Amino acid sequence: MKKRMNQDWIATARTLSEALPYMQRYSGAVVVVKFGGNAMGDDEAMAEFARDIVLMRQVGINPVVVHGGGPMINDLLGRLGIESKFVRGKRVTDKATVEVVEMVLTGLVNKRIVQAIMDEGGRAVGLSGKDDDLMVCEADDPELGFVGRPIEMNVQVLRDLFTAGIIPVVAPVATGMDPLETFNVNGDTAAGAIAGALKADRLLLLTDVSGVKNKDGDVMTQITADEVRAFIEDGTIAGGMIPKTETALKAIEEGVRAVVILDGRVSNAVLLELFTEHGAGSLIRDADLAPLAKNVRR
Repeated sequence: MKKRMNQDWIATARTLSEALPYMQRYSGAVVVVKFGGNAMGDDEAMAEFARDIVLMRQVGINPVVVHGGGPMINDLLGRLGIESKFVRGKRVTDKATVEVVEMVLTGLVNKRIVQAIMDEGGRAVGLSGKDDDLMVCEADDPELGFVGRPIEMNVQVLRDLFTAGIIPVVAPVATGMDPLETFNVNGDTAAGAIAGALKADRLLLLTDVSGVKNKDGDVMTQITADEVRAFIEDGTIAGGMIPKTETALKAIEEGVRAVVILDGRVSNAVLLELFTEHGAGSLIRDADLAPLAKNVRR
């Protein structure tokens, strides 16, 4: 047993040593993480995610967590007897629905994530797109009601939190040009808009899939923005992966250095992506940047 424990300690020390160049590379960087999927409903997965975010902050990274909460919204709508309607896969959000969305996202879900981060020794503050006019929206599609598309971003509040050593946790609920309006914003869309406004070094979109796949069904570990556009056009990228990759493209156009569609089911996926060579998903970046060596994601 003693020998085994020593081997484990040596492996841990070696892992930390190998991670050092990556920690140095990301020191001071802004990394926006979209958190959602099954992990949000699992206490152990939530705690692991929170530890990863606290570690990022501890080594000098400025993380921003943007979250969803679809299953929790569905649950409360069902209990209130409010029918959920969808158009082209997007939730129709009437006045009654947007009130539930705001309650669930800014209350239940947001504060649960904040508490998880604090339980792991971090400092976190929960806010929504309404706070300090962080995110101002207009209606995305009249058929969808109060579903918003960000048109104005005011991210100074996030920079102020970075300076104070605090991790922002953002619920994707926003105000409209009319301050009495409330909009539900797709979590990926909100994360992309925030990352673009901050000119983030990385946008990490955690999902319940392994990444972007090619025609043979293999996960593409690296892909350029031009290749993404071509794969959407020819149908290689389809279904629910289209809005995620479109979010990635828009974020890159707005100055984000790279976007990773990340398999959130993988343990410590965020740390694997940032602090190892190979990552845990599909990295998308602009072809104009220096090409990446095969299997090296820096």
